[in-house]
Amino acid sequence: MLPAPARIGAARLGDHGDKTRFVLELTRDTPFAILPDSQGVTVEMEAALDAPLPAAKGLVRAIAVRPGASPGQLRLILSTSAPVRVLLAEVIPPRDGMPPRFVMDLAAGVAGKGSAMTPVSAGTLKPPMSKEKAKPSLPLVVIDPGHGGQDPGAIALNGLREKDITLAMAKELRRQLLATGRYRVALTRDKDQFIPLRDRPAIARTKGADLFISLHADSITGKQVRGLSIYTLSEKASDREAEMLAQRENQSDAIVGMDLSVQSADIATILIGMSQRDTMNQSRRFASLVLRNLDPSIAVLPSPLRSAGFAVLTAPDVPAVLVEMGYLSHSQDAKLLGSDAHRRRMAGSLLRAVDGYFTGNAVPLRP
Repeated sequence: MLPAPARIGAARLGDHGDKTRFVLELTRDTPFAILPDSQGVTVEMEAALDAPLPAAKGLVRAIAVRPGASPGQLRLILSTSAPVRVLLAEVIPPRDGMPPRFVMDLAAGVAGKGSAMTPVSAGTLKPPMSKEKAKPSLPLVVIDPGHGGQDPGAIALNGLREKDITLAMAKELRRQLLATGRYRVALTRDKDQFIPLRDRPAIARTKGADLFISLHADSITGKQVRGLSIYTLSEKASDREAEMLAQRENQSDAIVGMDLSVQSADIATILIGMSQRDTMNQSRRFASLVLRNLDPSIAVLPSPLRSAGFAVLTAPDVPAVLVEMGYLSHSQDAKLLGSDAHRRRMAGSLLRAVDGYFTGNAVPLRP
C-alpha cells in the first residue's frame, strides 16, 4: 500500500540580510528537486499544498503554484528580484515537537560553472535531469581556528602564536577528515584573518554544519600546568543565550526552520532553551568521545571535560566543542603544538571521535 502523499501545512519566508530562507512544514519526508534559472528558483515536490503562500520578502518577490511534471507533484515557482544561488536545500527530520520541514536558503548571485545547483537531503531525492537516486549528503564538520589577524591569541616563550598553531591544526584536521571521503569540511578561516567571536558560530549555522569544533591553545599563569581540555556550553551560559536570542528583534533564524517572531518572548525563550539542551547533550557526547579517543601520548588536564560560556559555543542548533589543545605557557606543550607529528596525532584523535559521533564505529583508545 502506497503511503499517503505529503502535505504542506505551513509556508513561510524569512529575510536574514545575507540570505532569504524558504520553509515548508510537511506531514512527512518527500522527494524534491530544485530547478534554478535566471528568473528565480522552482521547487518541484511530491506534496499537496494545504497552506497559503507567504507574501514577498527578502530576495523573493512572488511565489506561484503550478502542477508538477508527474501526478501528485507540484511546482512552487519563486520569482526573485535578482539572480540567486541555492545555499542549502534539505528536509529536516522532525525534532523538538516540530514536523518535518523543507528548508531552502537563497543568496544573491549566480552559482559558478560546475557548482552544485541542487543540494539535496538524505532520502529518496532526485536532482533535476537525472534518473539516478541521489546519494545522502555527507555530514558537514566546521572547524574554527581560534584568533587570527590582529588578534594573535597566546604567545609562547619560543615565539609561537596561538593563531598560527590553531590554523595549522585546523588544516591538518581538514586534510584527514576529507581523506576519509565520509565528510564535508569547512573552516571559519583558512588564512590569517580576524573574525569576531559571534560570527564564527554564525558561519557554521549558515553553512548548515552538523558539528562545530573550535581550536585553541591558551596560556595560564601557572607555568607547570599542561594538557588538553575540552569545553561545552555551560547551563548558565545557555540560559542567558536563550534569553538574549528570544529578545532579539529578528528571531526567525534562532532555530533552523522555526519562526519565533510570532511567539511571545517567554515561549520563544522556552523553545530556544529546549533546542539548546538537545544540542548541549550532543556536544557533551562528542566531547566525551574526543577524550576517549585521544592518542595515549597526548596529555590531558585533571577533569578535562569542562563547561563555560564561550561565545563560539552558543549556536542553539549546532553541536559544538572548544578544544584547548594545550598551554603555550608550558614549554613542553608549546614544543609539541609546534610539531607536525603531534598535530597529525591530535588530528587523528579528533577524526576517531568524529567517526564515533556520526557512525559509532570508532574504537576508543582510552578507558
